[in-house]
Order: sequence, then C-alpha cells, then structure tokens
Amino acid sequence: MKAATFHGPGDLRLGDVPEPGAGHGELKLRMRATATCGTDAKIFRHGHPRLVPPQVIGHELAGEVVEVGGGVQGFAVGDGVQVIAAVPDGECWACTAGMETVCPNQTSMGYQYAGGFADYMIVPHQVLKVNGVNRIPDGVSYAEASVTEPLACALNAQELARVGEGDVVVVMGAGPIGCLHVRLARSRGAAEVYLVDVNAARLRLSAERVHPDAAIDGSAEDVVDAVVKLTDGRGADVVITAAPSGRAQEDAIEMAAPRGRISFFGGLPKDDPIIRCDSNKVHYRELFLIGANGSSPDHNRRALELIAIGRVPVADLITHRMPLDRVHDAIEAVLSGEAIKVVVEP
Repeated sequence: MKAATFHGPGDLRLGDVPEPGAGHGELKLRMRATATCGTDAKIFRHGHPRLVPPQVIGHELAGEVVEVGGGVQGFAVGDGVQVIAAVPDGECWACTAGMETVCPNQTSMGYQYAGGFADYMIVPHQVLKVNGVNRIPDGVSYAEASVTEPLACALNAQELARVGEGDVVVVMGAGPIGCLHVRLARSRGAAEVYLVDVNAARLRLSAERVHPDAAIDGSAEDVVDAVVKLTDGRGADVVITAAPSGRAQEDAIEMAAPRGRISFFGGLPKDDPIIRCDSNKVHYRELFLIGANGSSPDHNRRALELIAIGRVPVADLITHRMPLDRVHDAIEAVLSGEAIKVVVEP
C-alpha cells in the first residue's frame, strides 16, 4: 500500500509499505479522509519529540472498516468511522477523575501509532478501549468527519472557558481552528464574535465563510484598541488565542473585560514559550487564564454530533481536497496559508 512516512525534518517519503492486518482487539480501516493541520506542517519541518521516525503521520482521521479483529464488538465491515487523535490510557488518576486531556500516559495516532496518510490504517486496541472510534452519522461525509478532531479540541477549550449566552468572544487567529471557534461560539449562544489575524489575506478568506461580527486586521490596526472600541470600553468576555503567538496571548490579557476568560488554545514554540503578563491587570480585573490541551474521546463524540445536526457546519471550510500522492502539496497549502482546511483523500 501507499503511505507518507516521516523520516526526519523535511523528509516525508511517499512510497510502498507493507499493508497491515487487524490483530486481536483492532480494526483495519480503508482511509477515506485525513485532514491536515498546522501540527502536520510543524512535524514535517521540525519533527516532534514524541514522534520517533520512521512513522506514518496524519491524525485527523475518517475511514471505512474493512477488517474487524478478534474480540472487537460493535463494528462491522463497511462501517464509516471517525477516530480520536489523542489516546488517554483510561486508567490513571487523571482519566479516572474525568480529565483525559491531561493524561500523563497519553499516546497519539500518527505519533506512537501509524497515522492516516496511507491507504490503510490500524486502529489499535488502546483506542477502542477508551471508546475512541465513532460511527459516522448518515449524511456526514468522510471529509466532514475528518474535521471532528480539531472541532473536539475547540469544544474542550470553550467548555473550559465557559463560552455561553450573551458573551462577546474574540478569536485570535483566522486559520481553520479559528474558523471552528467562531462557529462553535455562535452555536453556544455568543452574542458577538470577532475574528483577528495579522495576515490580511487569510482573514478575508476565513471571514467570507464564517462571517464574524467584526474582522480585525492586526497588520493595519491595534487589535486591543479595536476590541475596546467595539465593546464600548468594556472589553471581551472571552478571548481565545487560536494561534501560536505570544503577542496574541499578551494582547488577550489587555483586551479582556473584568472577569474575562482567556483561553490559551494555541501553544507557543518550545524555544520561545515566555510572555509578558501585567499581573496587576489579572489581579484587579479578576481575569481567568485558562489552558486547553487537545480533546477527550467524549469531546470527539459530541463534536461529530454537532457536525451531523448542523450546529457547526464544516463542509465549506474544506477548501482543498487532494489525493495521497499530493500529500506534500497538502502540507504546503497549510504552510502558505492559502487554504482553510485541506483534506487528503487516499
């Protein structure tokens, strides 16, 4: 079978590899759609400390069951399924406390287990053990289902930040995850949602699809001043930094209203993770600074349901579809910012 195997920074090889079979407790999928994201691009450029090459990458997964291993119940050949990316162990103190996203023994598809940029993929027993495989509802395409995982991550962040009725929400970063945050905030009852980016072209592309109440171009105006003016001086109830930017995190603190909730959704580069924080503003405004790390199996299940019932549409966010033999073009489209969501369809 064909697969895209990561061998080192800048070295992603598309070629023939042995076709796997489903062992006991496993499923074998014919991959139908694997969405790309900024993490795939970072792996391609720099590698990842949790990924030991060679490894097939790709972790936003949807496929068709073609083989059911011994001991697996509830799935049949022909089922369309979506698979989680982050895999909690289901047994540690964090998992038993309902905090699977911070499981210290977490593993991941496309890292410890072969991922979805391939003709076929094995769903390991560890995924099935934590109910990490979801049957795709009728009317949802494989491409749409592949966007479930990033939406699940957004859902985790917005639940932690308590996004709800009447909130003014600022989403900083107009990439695919920013678009998902805009639509999810609306589905949760936000009164106004503003979208911010320093890339004017990407901001226009995304705003044309998700229609924020305001699109703020950080390359042309001061984003903090813009938000303060839009809110008549009060600031935003929730600010979500959906970009790996320290400046965005610093600005988020400045633009938050008293008792505002600030979600540090986008992680910072490992070699530059420190920001300047005016602690007095956090103190006197009683601000909440909230981290967000991935998603749980339950977040994935509920995110797929949101897509299926039309609460968070994703089809129009898929701007590029490419076959597996163009996986390098797919990653380049992510790096260039010319796409919103790119889906590889083997």
